[in-house]
Amino acid sequence: MAHILIIDDDRTIQILLTRTLKKSGYEVTIAADGIIGLELAEKIKPALIISDWLMPRMGGLEVCRQVKQNPTLATTFFILITSRVSVDDRVQGLDAGADDFICKPIDLQELKARVRAGLRLHQLSQDLQRQKQLLESELSEAADYVSVILPESLHHEKINIDFRFIPSRQLGGDIFDYFFLDDENLVFYLLDVSGHGLSAALPSISMLNLLRYGNLGKVNYKEPNQVLFSLNNFFQMTNKNDKYLTIWYGIYNLTTNKLTFSSAGHPPGVYVYQDNSNTTKTIKLKTPGLPIGMFPNVNYDNNSYEIESPSTLYIFSDGIYEILGENQQMWGIDNFTSVLEEESDLDKILAQAKLHNNNDFFSDDLSIMQINFY
Repeated sequence: MAHILIIDDDRTIQILLTRTLKKSGYEVTIAADGIIGLELAEKIKPALIISDWLMPRMGGLEVCRQVKQNPTLATTFFILITSRVSVDDRVQGLDAGADDFICKPIDLQELKARVRAGLRLHQLSQDLQRQKQLLESELSEAADYVSVILPESLHHEKINIDFRFIPSRQLGGDIFDYFFLDDENLVFYLLDVSGHGLSAALPSISMLNLLRYGNLGKVNYKEPNQVLFSLNNFFQMTNKNDKYLTIWYGIYNLTTNKLTFSSAGHPPGVYVYQDNSNTTKTIKLKTPGLPIGMFPNVNYDNNSYEIESPSTLYIFSDGIYEILGENQQMWGIDNFTSVLEEESDLDKILAQAKLHNNNDFFSDDLSIMQINFY
């Protein structure tokens, strides 16, 4: 049985609406003004509210506005009773969140029809809300799974690797890994599949398994450009697959201190070191190359860099700097790089990203790897 809340200071209207709606099989609660109505609404969580526009203490517009701003009442269908019929008045009511209007004098047949329609829409909203909650729960479970399969922090006498991974509400396609190919060569990479949701997360997990377990076929995994070439031919966009991915992939030789890397449409790795005058400097390490999956048989380039010690390399997804501030301006990679010059604590680096973010959550996955060389 649907529960309806009537908010009206007119005793005659209260009695008329109560009798009519109870005869139709609804449970009815009465409030004599807007303040009492709000208190009852929060308590009983009605499916539908019928409120007079003009009332003492708090009018129907303000009641409606506060109901719609309350997450627990947002799906409640709200009908305003009014003698106002102008377009401007209707616009004002709609802006406050009203779902429908009933004009005075009240036609009881019209009232019952509008209530039936409103309750159908409320039920649909409830169903959609449950589906949304179910989807969010599934995405949360998927994010937990991605976190579980990520590697542990690496601690070695010549190299340490730490990271932070913050999935967005929708979950994205970020994933990363690092492992030793042999006693001398360490692989580390970060990739980002386009889009959001499970359709992005599942391919990213597949790519991790391909690379982690060497399932790309006859590939020299010590040559990043060969890895990207094979990965590109394996992961091609088709009519059934509209995804592509970007990746930064590097090999570090612990004996020669040589870093060999290749990238495909991905943000550069940022290498932070101190020059001869002990001034902190940064170099952006990147090679040209189309994202993985756009065209077959694309050749990728290798580049190399002689690593100094101590120094630090950061590899990250674009979600960490493509952040909109209060003025809707993008934070940008240059501003982010400036933070890396001044700060080496990952949590403090993320605090800067959160400071520049205009939302309580990130709109995209946020991933960053910090590789310290000694």
